[in-house]
Amino acid sequence: MVIATELCALSEYRIWPGTGKLFIRRDGKPIFLGSSKAQSLTLQRKKPAKLVWTQAWRRLHKKGLSEANLKKRRTRTKKVQRGVVGLSIDDIKKKAGQKAEFRTAQRASALKEVKDRNKAKAKSGKGTGSSVRAPKIPKNVKRR
Repeated sequence: MVIATELCALSEYRIWPGTGKLFIRRDGKPIFLGSSKAQSLTLQRKKPAKLVWTQAWRRLHKKGLSEANLKKRRTRTKKVQRGVVGLSIDDIKKKAGQKAEFRTAQRASALKEVKDRNKAKAKSGKGTGSSVRAPKIPKNVKRR
């Protein structure tokens, strides 16, 4: 046998037959109230979400949820290798695979090449050094 129960409009508790009151609002909507406490607080226009013992407050503050629903699955962040501005990912992997001696030899040859270029520039620049500069004016002297 199934017993028809109503829900209290304030507390959302079950109202069993023979208990509670049916209150009809001015707009004609019927409201079931389970206890005189619920009736009093409804007539005072108290919000159920602000009363700690009501289901509305418990729902709002996430109380009484089962632990299975509470835990969320978190996806692990995947590490992705990307290229840098000057190098693509393939170039980076290739360099990582090289031996240290090979890289140092490469670096030394590149340095030597740069130094040779700088020496060549210095030699060619010494003969023509006729640059004209404007005379330097001190900052603290007033100009007319």
